[in-house]
Amino acid sequence: MPETVSTEQVAHTIGHHHHTERTGRRAEVIEILEAILLAVVAVATAWSGYQTARWDGRQADLYGVSSKYRALSNKAAARSGQEELYDTSTFSFWLQTKAQGDREAAQLFERRFRPEYRPAFAAWLRTDPFRNPKAPPGPILMPQYHNAMAAKAQAYDTRATAAFEQGTKARETGDKYLRNTILLATVLFLTALAQKFKVEAVRIGLIGVSGVLLVIALYFVVTYARA
Repeated sequence: MPETVSTEQVAHTIGHHHHTERTGRRAEVIEILEAILLAVVAVATAWSGYQTARWDGRQADLYGVSSKYRALSNKAAARSGQEELYDTSTFSFWLQTKAQGDREAAQLFERRFRPEYRPAFAAWLRTDPFRNPKAPPGPILMPQYHNAMAAKAQAYDTRATAAFEQGTKARETGDKYLRNTILLATVLFLTALAQKFKVEAVRIGLIGVSGVLLVIALYFVVTYARA
């Protein structure tokens, strides 16, 4: 009888030891998984935060470039308007003196024409405007009329618009990285929360959810544009 009791006790002790060993191994595996998750989350969060800052800085730079070109466009457009007003005014005075037969005064105003205006004026004269009712009202309406400042204003405006659109895209990309950082923070929270539970099923479940969210976040990190 004593031998039988001793054998049962030994078997129970060995079984309990094996169970404890298996439980300990599972706990170690869970802890390793949690450590891996935390490490990957830390790196991914740092990268997302870095990209957010980079894209925000790029947005600010592009918006600054857009503002600079917009100011240059407005300045060139104002100068263009002044030049067109000058062209119209000098032509009006020339036309008035021409109609009065004052050839000397007409020649004086003609010498005052801007170099850009002269080709259009010459082309307008070739239409025989004083006898041709279909002739354009003035040189400024001729295809040969060109204003460099107006073209420059348009070019500046195009560059300003392009820089602004690029800045908007940079802001959108930065917002994507910011949302991804929040997703990674959720993974970090769930992983830390899992460590508080002693029930393995709950702990493993939280780790599983964290793993799925981490995979999604890493996919975004890989597919998003980099600054």
